[in-house]
Amino acid sequence: MTTAKKYFRYLIPGSIFGANRTKEILNINPTVSMGRKDADKVYVTVYDYDDQHLEECHLDSIEKSFAFKENHHISWINIDGLRKTDIEQVSEKFGIHPLISEDIMSMHQRPKMDEVDQILYCLMNMLSYNENTETVEQEQISIVLGKDFVITFQEDPQADVFNPIRDKLKMPNSKLRQRGSDYLAYSMIDLIVDNYFFVMEKLGDRIEQLEEEIIRFSNKRSLARINQFRKELIVLKRNIAPVRDLIGSIIRSENPLLDPNIARYFKDVQDHITQAYELNENYRDIIISMQDLYINNVNLRMNEVMKVMAIVTCLLAPATVIGGIFGMNFDTNVMFFHKPWGFYTAVALMLLIPIWMLWTFNKRGWFSKS
Repeated sequence: MTTAKKYFRYLIPGSIFGANRTKEILNINPTVSMGRKDADKVYVTVYDYDDQHLEECHLDSIEKSFAFKENHHISWINIDGLRKTDIEQVSEKFGIHPLISEDIMSMHQRPKMDEVDQILYCLMNMLSYNENTETVEQEQISIVLGKDFVITFQEDPQADVFNPIRDKLKMPNSKLRQRGSDYLAYSMIDLIVDNYFFVMEKLGDRIEQLEEEIIRFSNKRSLARINQFRKELIVLKRNIAPVRDLIGSIIRSENPLLDPNIARYFKDVQDHITQAYELNENYRDIIISMQDLYINNVNLRMNEVMKVMAIVTCLLAPATVIGGIFGMNFDTNVMFFHKPWGFYTAVALMLLIPIWMLWTFNKRGWFSKS
């Protein structure tokens, strides 16, 4: 059923080129306040640790997470599901500025980094690739770094990419357990960036399949998919390009929350995001080349049709001329006109001349496919 829906949309003229997807991607007005609905349920998970112990807690209320502030351990408070009242309570308790609280509740924000009142705030998008719709989906995540704590705000607990961090926290000798909250924040940003490559790999596989499809047999559906992938690359670029500025701001920051040695780790992330940006540009160039290839294939097929029609016209021309001459409605002294075998002579000429023309065309190489 899912596969049927996937291809059924290509049968609808209004949706074959993804006009709705264009509106979804591009029609974002930052001057208009986008109202976010409060989540029906909120999941709060806390990882409280140092190099000696780890405590994992699943809380049923936001208030219970307040006890982990200033307990002389590193605390990661992960909140899945956003409610305005909960965010206001957390902001008041942990000293998060109201402007940051507004950004946490916002929608379709550009990835950025802010430093306000001893709080370092990073807003990014976690990306995933939907196999059914062949689209890049994004989920906004807010990372708040404070003294000995990191708070993350997410919308959907299923779209999390932080499982490797959870696994490392359970290892007593891991570097994550030995270092501070700034290293935890770095690990999160690094995982989000690394996941971009996974999404781009999935998208790249589809682009390669489409390229082979266009070379073998291209049609309007191929053009629609070219247009679709071009839009998905726009989504990638809108998420990847600002992250380069975000990482650069962290590297240049002299915030006391960041250990001076942490810059070398963020430089590695900067290399990765630069590579992701260049890879996205390469895919964009491929899409443009595929569009040119599609147009060339259409023109080539048109030329082949015109070539066949021209050959057929040329082959029928002798028969038309001979039939016209012998079909004139007045008496004349045309050769073989009154002979009993004149008809057969005319038919023979109608056949032999086109055969001679075919031989001549083939000898000149006009039927060659190269």
